[in-house]
Amino acid sequence: MHALGYVCRNLYCNLSLSVPSPPPPPPPPPFSQATQDELKASYRRLCMLYHPDKHRDPELKSQAEQLFNQVHQAYEVLSDPQSRAIYDIFGKKGLEVEGWEIVERKRTPVEIREEYERLQREREERRLQQRTNPKGTISVGVDATDLFDRYDEDFEEMPGGGFPHIEINRMHISQSIEAPLTNSDTAMLSGSLSTHNGNGGGNINMTVRRVTSAKGWGELEFGAGDILGPLFGMKVFRNLTPRCFLTAQCGMQFSPRGVRPSCSLMTARHLDQNTMGYLQWRWGPHSSMTTSVVRDTKTSHFTLALQLGVPHSYLMMSYQYKFQDEDQTKVKGSIKTGWFGTVVEYGAERKISRHSVLAATVSVGVPQGVTLKIRLARANQTYLFPVHLTDQLLPSAVFYATVGPLLVYMAIHRLVLLMQESVRRIIEGEESKMGLIILNAWYGKFVTDNSARQERAQVIDVTVPLQCLVKDSKLILTEASKAGLPGFYDPCVGEDKSLKLLYQFRGVMHQVLSADTEALRIPKQCKYTNTTQPLYNYSTLTTTISLTCLQPKMLNSITLKLQINYKSTTLS
Repeated sequence: MHALGYVCRNLYCNLSLSVPSPPPPPPPPPFSQATQDELKASYRRLCMLYHPDKHRDPELKSQAEQLFNQVHQAYEVLSDPQSRAIYDIFGKKGLEVEGWEIVERKRTPVEIREEYERLQREREERRLQQRTNPKGTISVGVDATDLFDRYDEDFEEMPGGGFPHIEINRMHISQSIEAPLTNSDTAMLSGSLSTHNGNGGGNINMTVRRVTSAKGWGELEFGAGDILGPLFGMKVFRNLTPRCFLTAQCGMQFSPRGVRPSCSLMTARHLDQNTMGYLQWRWGPHSSMTTSVVRDTKTSHFTLALQLGVPHSYLMMSYQYKFQDEDQTKVKGSIKTGWFGTVVEYGAERKISRHSVLAATVSVGVPQGVTLKIRLARANQTYLFPVHLTDQLLPSAVFYATVGPLLVYMAIHRLVLLMQESVRRIIEGEESKMGLIILNAWYGKFVTDNSARQERAQVIDVTVPLQCLVKDSKLILTEASKAGLPGFYDPCVGEDKSLKLLYQFRGVMHQVLSADTEALRIPKQCKYTNTTQPLYNYSTLTTTISLTCLQPKMLNSITLKLQINYKSTTLS
């Protein structure tokens, strides 16, 4: 009994198409110059040969089915021009990479290779992000009450009293990372520093979490600080039913005044598809009982909470409306009243880039006064800027806190639109005369093959700012640092930075890499020099033609040397 064939890892071999011998390692996947008609003819012939229904022997039928599937898979890949180009460059490993759907059709092999490398870098960064899950918060409190609560009599006696005094009165910084130990154990390290009116402190915590089953997990927390002392805590999570879960937490805080124990229990239940109910009990320095109902839908988010406790009891209601636009705009408002007074908050948030969200909230309360809170979230990093405007309920403070951020945002947004419109006009003008078009531009620290494995690229996209600098199909940059150019900033302070450009000129794409303080001029001119040595009797004429093509696609200059040996009896 003879086998029908063998398993070949090359898709061209599966279709019985000839391929050249691969070069020495590291070899690229071998490819064939077969046309689409040849592929189709070979596919039909092999399908008829290996069709399982044509074989009655079980072993031959199994082999035929395996070969038939391989032929079908090879034809699916090679019949698609884009998949075929990917396979010719990277082999089957390239076909397994996710994200090729964003690659445009009709790209050259060089562009596909660059796209593949970019997808690989993004996948490695996502994998590292998921493993460490870094989170950080920076809060800077600004005291701007001097803008509205000034006492002119006192300031007239002070030097420089005519100008409002704005200061930073508090700061808070916290950071946390995770480190997977096993499939079920994870260690988390976090720390924070706080300062208020010149007095501050900090603490560091370490938490070990173990997933006991699909229904629950538990964690132990150890901490130490320079004010409150050591901390020991324990937390348990458990799914009671598919619609209900329970969280229990207890801790012991050691301080010079003794041990301060605390405990809390929280249970939650799905009331319907979009509604959750929570009930929480706390015992300790701030004992309380809190119940809340949260409803979250595609277009809105509603929260109603009631707390009874010592020293604070309150009733809170908030509502958020979600616009169905590309920027994910949200407007929200809330009211909170209790023994401490009444606070009304309103604000909005909007997505300003792929990973950044900007939000502004105005808080008006008695006796807190008026506070403007600005929040910028970038991936897992959050930056908070609460600006305290006044301790009183002043209509002027409420007006400026509401209108000021809107005017600033509209002005910046208008400038961005003007820059985009300017870029559009420049691109249209350059396209009409086959001029200089910036396709992609990145500025920052690039990771090379010689870099350490843990290093990560820190670059920003500067395509639009550079296109705005194109004048008469030329881009000229001086030897100064490029971080000072309009639309640029330093993404990695203290690191060596470069500018990488991919541009099109006269219908041909070029690429250039320039150092941060290196002068740049594109497109560059070709320099031609011709040097000839003196001619003597029975001498050798050596003519050196230096053709230095400074197109960015050619990183090295090309030197052509033409040596002509001849005999001469006279000098001319």
